Amino acid sequence: MLKVAVYCRVSTDKEDQANSFESQGWYFKAYIERQPDWELYDIYADEGKSGTSTKKRAGFNRMIADAHLGRFDLIITKEISRFARNTADSITYTRELKKLGVGVFFLNDNLNTLKEESELFLSIKSTIAQDESRATSQRVKWGQTRQMEKGVVFGRSMLGYDVNGGKMTVNPEGAQIVRLIYQKYVMQRKGTSVIARELREAGYKTLTGNYKWTNTVILKILRNEKYCGDLCQKKTYTPNYLDHEKKYNKGEEPFVFIKDHHEPIISRELWDEAQRELKRRDVDSKVKEGHGNRYPLSGKIKCSECSATFVSRKKTRRDGSIYKCWRCGTAAYEGTKKLDQAGNEIGCNVGRQLRDEIAMNILKQSVDSLPLDRDVMIGNISNIVSEVIASSEGQEQVSLARLEKEAEDLKEKKAAVLDAFFSKQITKEEMRQMCERYDAQLQEVTGKMDAAKQKQKLVYSREDIKKDVKEKIKNILTGADKASEDFYGLLLNKMTVYPDDTIEVALNLLPTKWVFIT
Repeated sequence: MLKVAVYCRVSTDKEDQANSFESQGWYFKAYIERQPDWELYDIYADEGKSGTSTKKRAGFNRMIADAHLGRFDLIITKEISRFARNTADSITYTRELKKLGVGVFFLNDNLNTLKEESELFLSIKSTIAQDESRATSQRVKWGQTRQMEKGVVFGRSMLGYDVNGGKMTVNPEGAQIVRLIYQKYVMQRKGTSVIARELREAGYKTLTGNYKWTNTVILKILRNEKYCGDLCQKKTYTPNYLDHEKKYNKGEEPFVFIKDHHEPIISRELWDEAQRELKRRDVDSKVKEGHGNRYPLSGKIKCSECSATFVSRKKTRRDGSIYKCWRCGTAAYEGTKKLDQAGNEIGCNVGRQLRDEIAMNILKQSVDSLPLDRDVMIGNISNIVSEVIASSEGQEQVSLARLEKEAEDLKEKKAAVLDAFFSKQITKEEMRQMCERYDAQLQEVTGKMDAAKQKQKLVYSREDIKKDVKEKIKNILTGADKASEDFYGLLLNKMTVYPDDTIEVALNLLPTKWVFIT
């Protein structure tokens, strides 16, 4: 007897689809019963899951695992698009199953993967199914965009607003907190960390119902255009319909913006003033620091008591000059240890502030104590850079060869499609779709080949590059270059600050630790 597994999948979890889901189960059971040498092993099913990726399809993944355990001999499913709409997954899994001696029989396509001629036909059909998924994704995205343009809200409730049925309504309790935040920031000129602490101490709850306000939460509220009545959507987008992963939209796709879309919580004048104040404080911060980048020690100074990361703070000397120091993030945002309104312990008693120049000096002393031959280091690093340059040149040649091979493969695939059409394995429309797809891919690869060939014509002076690099490395290691602080920062693994003013330094890849008392 041939043990047979069944795989079913429906695209959504709507009621009519759920009925279709149950009907598939009954159909496959009856189909197997009509085969004299077949015996049903199990029905594996996924409901409301995407076919473009197998990552979140628990039934599918369990079926593959059981196949490896030899629990059945054949899988039957309705059609290729039910099994996978990703060409790579279709080929990969059917090959994997074939090695285990397990075939996949697609009923609607009358295709059994154990037959020799099946892979070409499977590849063509899977590619068409994948292209249908892409088209469906584009249609859905287009429909959502049109809905957004009509003012339908896609998103969840937020502090001050409830979102139901695509409409925003003011939540009075949350709106009161939002107004208070804007008043403190704009009118009272308070910082975001101070506002967060005051809200915690006053017992105001966040949207999630706790008292853990942070400066990051305050900043998001101050930058959210919805509070003055405007609506900006498509702040995130899905670049790849195959993996469905969202990314922040940084101009890759046009935003959908509607002015005066809903009832505002704050006036437009107050909103505009808040944006000016945000910009002013950001500019002032960059001017005082000299740059807007992260510091070499950012994220690497830790509190021994609460394990929080130290945050950077600016201080003013009596002469008006600005210096930077570091403080425990918990102590900075929550103050000293105490109980909040819910009885939870918050805050940290490590109030020690560490000046940036002292921290860098401690780090440099730790590194300088290592028995290092700087001349040897300069020579070794320069040689590594030279090897990387030579390797990159070799990689460019390999890349061109790979592109040429890819172009040849595409030409062969197009020829195979024509063969499949003339042997009546695919329709004329399917042949046309595949040829257009391969022509577009071939045009893209040809463009990359031309660019790679043009790049090879450029002349590089490897010796000049090596000389410049060696000089730059020497300046960094001797401290003559401002980038030396970045270099030391890269060597630091962690700097731990204790309540007794003891500071412990741990460098990357070294078991030794240095202890300093300030």
